Amino acid sequence: MNDTITAVRGVRAGHWTDDAHHTGVTAVLTVDGARGAVFVPGGAPGSRELATLEPWHLVDRIHGVCLAGGSAFGLAAADGVVAELAERGVGFRTPHGVVPIVPAAILYDLHSATRRPDAWSGRAAARAATDDPLPRGRVGAGAGAREGQLWPDASPGGIGG
Repeated sequence: MNDTITAVRGVRAGHWTDDAHHTGVTAVLTVDGARGAVFVPGGAPGSRELATLEPWHLVDRIHGVCLAGGSAFGLAAADGVVAELAERGVGFRTPHGVVPIVPAAILYDLHSATRRPDAWSGRAAARAATDDPLPRGRVGAGAGAREGQLWPDASPGGIGG
């Protein structure tokens, strides 16, 4: 039984995970676009395109969501998801082509100063997206997640659904 986000008709999702550096990306794609909403908790949120989720804006559908580790550096992963969707012709139609609307959020998992999610890893997560059950735990954006306390005493976290 599929009890993950991909059980919703028209939703596909995939992960890119870097086990060596404990970071990753999760891309959730909506085949026909979807309405979205947002709540932003936390003391240091990092995000992109969240204002598009407000109901009074021109764009009334999103084409995906990108979640990434890497702190503020991880926002670059959304570039890859946007590029992948644009190549597929998915996005908000304009006279000059489609513009995929992909809100993104990040979390702090900087275990390594040498590897952070980037556009390539965002594209890889989007390419991995299927309607199969989405793996949970220490994969994708949750690969290096921590909870509870500041390092070094924090407990391992992960991505849920």
